[in-house]
Amino acid sequence: MQSNYSQLRAMLAITKGSLTGILRSPSAVVFSFVFPFIFILVFGFIGNSGGVPVYKVALGEKCDTLNALYDSIKASNRIRIVRYETNEALDKDLAKGRLAGVLTIQKTGDSIPTVTYQLSSTNASSDQWPQLLSLLSSISSQVSDAAFTNRPAYAVPDFNYERDIQEIRPYRTIDFILPGQLGFSLLSTGVFGVAFVFFGLRNTLVLKRYFATPIKRTYILLGEALARVIFQMVAAVVIILAGYFAFDFTLIHGVQTLFEMLLLSFLGLLVFMGFGFIISGLAKNESTIPPFANLITMPQFLLGGTFFAVEVFPKWLQPISKALPLTHLNTAMRAVAFEGQSLWAVKTEIGILLLWGILVYVIAIKVFKWE
Repeated sequence: MQSNYSQLRAMLAITKGSLTGILRSPSAVVFSFVFPFIFILVFGFIGNSGGVPVYKVALGEKCDTLNALYDSIKASNRIRIVRYETNEALDKDLAKGRLAGVLTIQKTGDSIPTVTYQLSSTNASSDQWPQLLSLLSSISSQVSDAAFTNRPAYAVPDFNYERDIQEIRPYRTIDFILPGQLGFSLLSTGVFGVAFVFFGLRNTLVLKRYFATPIKRTYILLGEALARVIFQMVAAVVIILAGYFAFDFTLIHGVQTLFEMLLLSFLGLLVFMGFGFIISGLAKNESTIPPFANLITMPQFLLGGTFFAVEVFPKWLQPISKALPLTHLNTAMRAVAFEGQSLWAVKTEIGILLLWGILVYVIAIKVFKWE
């Protein structure tokens, strides 16, 4: 009889039963579907309101910084001058609307020292540069009043300069928020789902009953894991397509980008499930699972680029943020979805996720308990 026993069929039976249990679990549905959509709505539509805006500008290559106008702009609490190591990094922030524009100040007078200023930007920051131009005009007027009495203005905009407004694909809030919420869903399912389920199976002696059958332990793990992968991949497809059709989320290469995001989601889920296996092995009772799980998930929710860009954190905190696996998953998905980068182009992020996967599963093997 045992020679005719099908390990694969037994594994699929476990997968079917576990998947049915997941679909009947309100918490699984809430963490995988409801919460991500709530956060997409909240952060996507009211997350930009309130507060005094601060406009980030870069300096042009020929910008003169030895003048009173530059000193006043630098001292302003409404304008923040940022510097980039490469033009590629600058262009990327311009394309995403993270930068209000590129400012160039040039000297124009000899006998009377005056300057002109120019602003280059893209339509991605079209909601910023009109206010920025008004702010620059106000600052230049204050500088002119302080520098001269009954003389020409010290600093004036170069009206003969045709402002460089590049037409690009708009980078909307949804293009940042949706990948982060998809990562949130994957992390929640991978950690909480696996930790509670495997602890429950062990604690209720279900695993012990499995051992009374001919099925091998590897197939037990694969069956339970496969159920979670199927469920979460369906959730990922629903989140991405809902974002695409309802909120105009950018899938730069259409179906190809969708599949690339699903592959990244699959990799991220495998890593996060490793954390769940670790917790289920370390937990002494069910009440100890949430503290363990929150210890792993909360820092990543807050620091992993889920709700805010890593760049907004203090510099001392950014290396910690950039070491988290969720940060690299979110970065890779945004690069693939909006920028159209290939999976090979995000190989650094994928490599770091793989390293995290190796680390967590080495630990999981040592601490995981069957009984």
